[in-house]
Amino acid sequence: MPELPEVETVRRGLEPVLTGARLTRVRQNRPDLRFPFPDRFPERLEGATVLAVQRRAKYLLAPLSTGQTWVTHLGMTGRFTLDGEQLGEFETAAPSVGKHEHISLSAVAEGRATRIGFADARRFGFMGLIASDAVEAHPWFAAIGPEPLGNAFSAAHLAEAFKGKAQNIKVSLLDQRIVAGLGNIYVCEALWRAKISPTLPAGRVSRPRLEALTIAIRDVLTEAIAAGGSTLRDFANAEGGQGYFQHAFDVYGREAQPCRRDPAHPVTRRIVQGGRSTFYCPACQRR
Repeated sequence: MPELPEVETVRRGLEPVLTGARLTRVRQNRPDLRFPFPDRFPERLEGATVLAVQRRAKYLLAPLSTGQTWVTHLGMTGRFTLDGEQLGEFETAAPSVGKHEHISLSAVAEGRATRIGFADARRFGFMGLIASDAVEAHPWFAAIGPEPLGNAFSAAHLAEAFKGKAQNIKVSLLDQRIVAGLGNIYVCEALWRAKISPTLPAGRVSRPRLEALTIAIRDVLTEAIAAGGSTLRDFANAEGGQGYFQHAFDVYGREAQPCRRDPAHPVTRRIVQGGRSTFYCPACQRR
């Protein structure tokens, strides 16, 4: 599943095309993805002007002139295309046109029309229309924690959220109620940078180490966004390119390889936590 930097990269690619554009020729090619499309979805989009393209956690949000917000979750294989071009190359093939293109539309701005398509071969993504003044209260968003790059995210917030928590720090950070949008890759990377064992109970992480962790989370996400995301398996950005942050991974995917901090350390290990692979250095990341 694309993580926060990947979704932000897609947002930045779509923003100049969609912001201020009027949506026309909207077509819906199946009744559902992960969930059914909203009733009369094409009719409710057609003729609307997109006011902005935003992101909340791993969701893309496009407030419309109609007073509604068009919400998209990419799922595992969801991707947008611009003017029919497949957006980048993928390790795992996932068609972006033909029977897998579920939504198509034109975005018209300054006399120019751009054809936008959305395909999702595995159909784990979904779309919705929510009244713009009710987005924060909607079940998709009401319980989501603060954005990790926003002012509300801090060591104090984590200390409060982790108080008395016996669950390990790795799985706790994947809880979207605690931090919005963090995924498996960047949690592994941030814990390595902060020198915190992924097996340490969240409630036992000291305040100084939480300070280091919040800095590491911000840094790793900022660097990944600047690099255009990670491009693992089916992800590609909205301008047709791939992200290259994966070449800078310090620990993720490096099982049995030397630690990048100190080659004299034991090799990087892989364990499974909460059904997800965790990579860490047993010497660097202490409990």
